[in-house]
Amino acid sequence: MQRDTLDLAGSPKRPTGYAFWKDKKLEVGCVYKDEEILSLAQSFDLIMIDAPLSLPEGRKDLETPGPHFRECDMELRKAGIKFFPISLGPMRMLTKRAIFLANLFKKQGKIVFETYPGAFYDSAGISRRDREAILKFYRYINLNLEAREYLQDELDAVACWLSGVCYTLGKARLFVGKDGQIVLASEECVELLKYTL
Repeated sequence: MQRDTLDLAGSPKRPTGYAFWKDKKLEVGCVYKDEEILSLAQSFDLIMIDAPLSLPEGRKDLETPGPHFRECDMELRKAGIKFFPISLGPMRMLTKRAIFLANLFKKQGKIVFETYPGAFYDSAGISRRDREAILKFYRYINLNLEAREYLQDELDAVACWLSGVCYTLGKARLFVGKDGQIVLASEECVELLKYTL
């Protein structure tokens, strides 16, 4: 199964990070426009997106007042993981764009899941914005990454990719509710990947 991952930006003016495996190497970079994202994902079966892909049950849309949290969000909270509610200003634009793209992917027969790099970093004991520590961790688990500077969006896309790999291996950590699901790489799976990548 071919996996593509997107650390989606709310606006096409900001970079959307991507990561996918090709020729025994993890390809990592950024795109901007929806057209670029759709073109990049053409040949992929499973797509992991770092953005909310559903609304809370009972909420009509993002403009109409309603519940702020989904059941899967509450499961994150129970696990001590911090997140931004979808009703927060910048999150509204991101959520709209993510749901729009996810619906297009699903119409193409692709499997699409929501994931959350921040939660993955928390579970791994890494500061969410410490790019040096994140890159060091990726090299520790033997990811074949180029020796260069990486944007946070690119590093987050790698975390999304790891979650997709763990899902296909049946070893993902799931936060599930009737109005959404968040798929994360588990520590057990990441440790296993260290010896198999």
